[in-house]
Amino acid sequence: RLASLALQPAITPELVQGRVHLKCTYSPPPPEPPVQFRVLWSRLSSSGRREQIQQETTLQLFSYVEMDGANLRLGDTVFCTVTAFRRGSPEQQSLPEDSKGFYAGIKFLPESLEIAEDGKEHVLTVLSTVPIACPGQDDSCKITLQLSTEDLGKSSRVPGPPDIALSACQVDLLPGPCSGSGCAAARVAVTAVTDFAQDGNRVSRLRARPAAPGDALWRAYTPRDVEVTVRDLPTGNCYSFTDPHIITFDGWRYDSHKIGTFLLSRSESRAFEVHVRQWDCGGRRSATTCNCGVAAR
Repeated sequence: RLASLALQPAITPELVQGRVHLKCTYSPPPPEPPVQFRVLWSRLSSSGRREQIQQETTLQLFSYVEMDGANLRLGDTVFCTVTAFRRGSPEQQSLPEDSKGFYAGIKFLPESLEIAEDGKEHVLTVLSTVPIACPGQDDSCKITLQLSTEDLGKSSRVPGPPDIALSACQVDLLPGPCSGSGCAAARVAVTAVTDFAQDGNRVSRLRARPAAPGDALWRAYTPRDVEVTVRDLPTGNCYSFTDPHIITFDGWRYDSHKIGTFLLSRSESRAFEVHVRQWDCGGRRSATTCNCGVAAR
């Protein structure tokens, strides 16, 4: 009968005496006869294999493991495997049941972005799946993440100037109660840089690095980068040339022979405008004006 137990182990994060722990809980067995549990904690190695961290035998319906920064670190994917057996009869045991993998660290939601050069903001959530603990600190308890960007170019091998802009250079993760979605979250807006160049679709990388954390658990941790694909859009053009002929963004053509300073173009969505100055360049025979100056913001 033990072979058919549905233990359904699950991992949740928890602070225990100010230190980050993971808790494995499982469903209770039938009341009789008395049952013990063997709980095996493991983590995924860089090669994708499971490495054993800790094992214990208990009567409790839960088991803890501490994230100590050595055996278990931020960035690890952790599993707990539970087997039930009768006390005094370890040979009569259930089939081992695995929990789902629990990623301990920083997640970006969404995990990747595809945006266009259209000026729209896209919100990226920075989520910590573990509690924020600051031993020895009180009001200033937080984890600050420094944000940076890098353009990877069309082929992800040719670095260039940043193709994305962020609403902030850093975000703070503040302590709070853990829920199903995580333990701490912050948001940053990402916008594609309108570069007025037909440079094709480009890939940029967004990095987050903990800045001088007080908790030793965070000091050697590097969250995974986020890749942002920027879709190139055609750029509009307008012209003012010779004496002067003007072609607007939508292709309307006309001439302007007035003398003075004029507003040539202004954006309704951002701080961008162009002024032109026209002067008399036709001499005595004809009234002709030419561009003699330009100012752009």
